[in-house]
Amino acid sequence: MPHLESVNVGRSRPSRSAKLGSTGIDKRPVVGRVRIQTLGVDSDTIVNARHHGGADQAVYAFAREDYAFWEAELGRPLRPGSFGENLTTVGLDVQQARLGERWRVGECLLEVTHVRIPCSVFAAFVDEPRWVRRFTEHGVPGAYLRVLEEGTVAAGDPVEVVETRPHDLTVGYAFRALTTAPELLASLAAEERIGRRLRERLERLGHA
Repeated sequence: MPHLESVNVGRSRPSRSAKLGSTGIDKRPVVGRVRIQTLGVDSDTIVNARHHGGADQAVYAFAREDYAFWEAELGRPLRPGSFGENLTTVGLDVQQARLGERWRVGECLLEVTHVRIPCSVFAAFVDEPRWVRRFTEHGVPGAYLRVLEEGTVAAGDPVEVVETRPHDLTVGYAFRALTTAPELLASLAAEERIGRRLRERLERLGHA
């Protein structure tokens, strides 16, 4: 059954690549139950609230199975939280999750709203050449989620897709639309549950 490998939180650390001089991307697994509230995971640091966090990007999930490609590519193991995710999942195809679908995770109800777009801070943290380009070309970004019901989560908790959506606007599709295939962007507006930042971007481009 799909479940959480770990719950990860980060502390602020200096970063020359971050506009504000620090970043909360360095997430580490925590022991025991952790509360998730509307604006994110307790004890997790969001430094640049303009581009990260907020109600529509409160939680970031990445699949253990999707780490396998990068472990082979980079020639080294990647611990949970290595890409800055709050939830590392096992047995869940995050890439094929549909925008707007809902997951029951521990005591929480979460909703898929957006995808992760790589940036210079992420590149500096991973410390691999041409990282943004490589991550984009691979096209497996992980999912941002909003919190519909607050509660606690812990490693080992089941992850259940309790509501899907009647379209094929998956995480992978949305990432392509936002990066390498902008001709797909207009179709994302059909999902009413997308995050505010994504909706505003579509509006600026005349797609909403």
